[in-house]
Amino acid sequence: MTTHTDARTTSTAAARTAPVTSGAAVELRNLHRTFGATRALDGLSLSLAPGELVALLGPSGCGKTTALRALAGMETVDSGEILVDGRDISHVPTRRRDMGMVFQSYSLFPNLTARDNVAFGLRVRGHKGGDRNARAAELLDMVGLGDQATKYPHQMSGGQQQRVALARALAIEPRVLLLDEPLSALDAKVRLQLREQIRLLQTQLGTTTLFVTHDQEEALSMADRVGVMRGGRLEQIATPSELYDRPATAFVAEFVGTMNRLPGHVVAGGVRVLDRDLPLDTDGRAPDAGVDVLARPESLTVRAVAHGPGIVTAKTFLGGTTRVGVLLDEDLTVLVDSASADAAPLTIGESVEVAVTGQQLLIVDAQAR
Repeated sequence: MTTHTDARTTSTAAARTAPVTSGAAVELRNLHRTFGATRALDGLSLSLAPGELVALLGPSGCGKTTALRALAGMETVDSGEILVDGRDISHVPTRRRDMGMVFQSYSLFPNLTARDNVAFGLRVRGHKGGDRNARAAELLDMVGLGDQATKYPHQMSGGQQQRVALARALAIEPRVLLLDEPLSALDAKVRLQLREQIRLLQTQLGTTTLFVTHDQEEALSMADRVGVMRGGRLEQIATPSELYDRPATAFVAEFVGTMNRLPGHVVAGGVRVLDRDLPLDTDGRAPDAGVDVLARPESLTVRAVAHGPGIVTAKTFLGGTTRVGVLLDEDLTVLVDSASADAAPLTIGESVEVAVTGQQLLIVDAQAR
């Protein structure tokens, strides 16, 4: 299992041995791919700057894995262009695209040691034995597995096997690295430590990286930019903070993080929600028009009030923050994040009042209830 000592070893070894790779510029232009009646890619366009790590996030069937496989050459698109450093590689075979890949399954050769697994790509490229072994040793040191070189996959933990797979992908010094949910098969602690190591190595090597994941926390913590996909298209691509604080659509707002949907209506100068008038941009909606206000849990406050309109239904301690569930009416429950010291006096079943702070809100058309 990966340890914090391994992480420090990885950092030191990477700083000592890692060559600086010049990452490639990658561009996907108007990609279309259909499977029968299903549009896996529906005009997808995406650009990655040299050395950038971009994560694709979205629900199952949104097209994120198809996009990665198209870039790898493992999926043929119906139309569109795939460019690396301005060169169209749409019809270049996978083996000639010179990209490193790490999959959800470790995909190691069971009959080869860790060192030989890492050196495999170099052997295929005709590197001499001494050079292969030296490079494999460097890469294993970089991922904190220098002392595991002679072990076979079945003798290593899942986290160790995935680090060998990462080292193998990096051994050929690819200018583009493709990660297809590489951490999803690992337990939570190992997943956290390995994603830190991947980000460290990717940054130091300068490898352009496309990372596909269904895990929001992974995407937001690792990526320079995150693209949220839906129906084969990008709903929004932005830095993690912008995606969370300023979602472009209701889908992005409710897919990334936790979001409350509060009923309201347009009033002069703003929106009335939870019996409070807020000076919000209504985007030209008519007075009294019904709207929904999307608010993060931290954009709400809760306080005990005798005979208040809400009832505390749940409390989840999260360290410095406690998440409080409040039932406002028979079909509306909201989540409020409060400082744990403030939330401590609240009890299940207590009458409370919930208010909107006016921060990080998105106004959308009312959803049918």
